[in-house]
Amino acid sequence: MVSLVSRRGRRLQRYRAGCRLVAGCIPYKFKFKNPCSGDTDRAIEVLVISSQKGPELMFPKGGWELDETMAAAASREAFEEAGVKGNFAGNLGNWLSEDRDKVHYIFAMEVTEVLQQWPEMNSRERKWVSLAEARQVCKHSWMREAVDKLEELLSVSSTRNSH
Repeated sequence: MVSLVSRRGRRLQRYRAGCRLVAGCIPYKFKFKNPCSGDTDRAIEVLVISSQKGPELMFPKGGWELDETMAAAASREAFEEAGVKGNFAGNLGNWLSEDRDKVHYIFAMEVTEVLQQWPEMNSRERKWVSLAEARQVCKHSWMREAVDKLEELLSVSSTRNSH
């Protein structure tokens, strides 16, 4: 049985030099641009979620805790906040928050499963958007940079896979 309760509290949170360490991911999937035509040209869609603090859209992320790896924390946040599971395709990098109080470590996660029930389903909306839309809706510059890194990672890997 899968737990539908999110972890709460900060007693297990990791900190470095006064900054809270946060792990997260950009969940993505490939969508065929024109599937009826037999076209193999794919578009990338990413999953954004609503913030619990307001209308802002963001990627799933949260505190990296002492009893888990960074990747496990990112995977847990994707499950808790967005209701998705998947495979990591790479580390996109890390960014200091504008307030300089958090460091965000962000992974690329190819979604393999979209759950109908998840811990924060009653407090968050989720929405699949294009890369261009993601850049428009993301409030923070570091999130837009992470989208750029995702696009770069996926274009390099698709080039490699086509040879």
